[in-house]
Amino acid sequence: MTMRGRAAEPPAPDWDLGEVVEALAAANTDLLPRGQRPLARHVLPSREGLEGVVTDLRAALFPAHFGAPDVSESGIRNYVGNRLDTALFALQEQVQHGLLFTGTYGEGNLQAYERRTAEVIRELAVRLPLIRMLLGSDARAAYEGDPAAASPDEAVFCYPGITAITYHRIAHQLYQLGVPLIPRIMAELAHGATGIDIHPGATIGGSFFIDHGTGVVIGETCIIGQRVRLYQGVTLGAKSFPTDEQGRPIKGRARHPIVEDDVTIYAGATILGRITIGRGSSIGGNVWLTRSVPPGSFISQAQVREDLFDGGLGI
Repeated sequence: MTMRGRAAEPPAPDWDLGEVVEALAAANTDLLPRGQRPLARHVLPSREGLEGVVTDLRAALFPAHFGAPDVSESGIRNYVGNRLDTALFALQEQVQHGLLFTGTYGEGNLQAYERRTAEVIRELAVRLPLIRMLLGSDARAAYEGDPAAASPDEAVFCYPGITAITYHRIAHQLYQLGVPLIPRIMAELAHGATGIDIHPGATIGGSFFIDHGTGVVIGETCIIGQRVRLYQGVTLGAKSFPTDEQGRPIKGRARHPIVEDDVTIYAGATILGRITIGRGSSIGGNVWLTRSVPPGSFISQAQVREDLFDGGLGI
């Protein structure tokens, strides 16, 4: 019923959430390794914090693009220094949280965590000029490889492939330094922003170009050479992986493709397993490939079908 001109207010909900809250809180310990202490929020890395780190690092790497576009030549050093200091200070906190969460150095050994964190940040800082050099080559590859690109600057500003490889080149260095969790979080931030999924363990040479980009997947143990170009929907994945006696995947085995220099892989191609795509090869759109091909090959869907029946490349 309603009063004149006014609807009756619905009754207040009568939810008994005590047991639900207790169960959800308790569930947060089910993914911890045996013997590790319960989750403590203050030692968890922060996705938001890491997004800020990458934003500041991008501004330090490309100050005219993502920093202060009107920064003067005389002021650029101060600007880069300030953004870099902000990024590394914040990253130091996140790396230490990652190390603490995984219990790398055990309980009650805070100095060991602090010492390792400082080593990681120092080494990453030393590697930043190399990262910038590689990213410059990636931007030039995008400009030279895409007739729609008006300049390398346009590629830096607008191309999702450049965004994804920027995140990756930072995350890959942290992965190489043995930092837990942080590289994967950075990779997933890039994945969410661009639709490009690159595991931070993948090794990728210079002048790398992902055109369009949506749906590209590059696995953990991929090795990609110089001047490689991928189009949307390409998968560089694992065909299979060994398991232990309990049927669980054995970690760390090389199981993804090696793509040599000057290879182009067109849209929708799927390349699986620890196979080698020889230098200068082209892999056609929507090809499914599970065997190595020699340098200078051109592999089309029709050729794969013919080789399947002839006992050649196969699938």
